[in-house]
Formats: sequence, structure tokens, C-alpha cells
Amino acid sequence: MDTKLILKLDKNVIEKAKEYASSHKRSLSAIIESYLQSLTGIGDTDNIEEIEITPFVKSMSSGSKLPPDFDDKKEYRSHLEEKYK
Repeated sequence: MDTKLILKLDKNVIEKAKEYASSHKRSLSAIIESYLQSLTGIGDTDNIEEIEITPFVKSMSSGSKLPPDFDDKKEYRSHLEEKYK
């Protein structure tokens, strides 16, 4: 069952991703779904089209882990306070 997902991403990333999808004759949704399936191991691997994870896609992940006590709301609040000084 397909479900709509709304993502908030940098405009430049979206444009580059659309160009990549178009040049590979695939939809951006299909590329993102394949990428997420490869990350999570979900799905029937016999039916998933094998795609190479490109340097562009790899660059979207920082590879860093957040500490267990990381408070995202506190960090976001600090970010906004700094931004709107």
C-alpha cells in the first residue's frame, strides 16, 4: 500500500535529485523508496531493482550518530533563538 510522505529538504538537493532521477528514467519517489529499503532491509529483495548508491546519495548522510541524551527540541529552540536575535 502506497502512502504519501512529505519531506522538507534543501531546494538545491531536490533539484539535483530530480535531475538525477530524470537522467536515470526513474521517478524520484522510486529512487527514495529503493534507498530507504536498502537502509532498512525492508521489502522483497527479489523484486527490488538493484541500483547503485551514488556519491550524491551517500553525501546526503552524515554518517554520524547522535548521543543518546541529544535533545532535538532544545537544539532547535537554540537554533531559532540564534537565528532571530
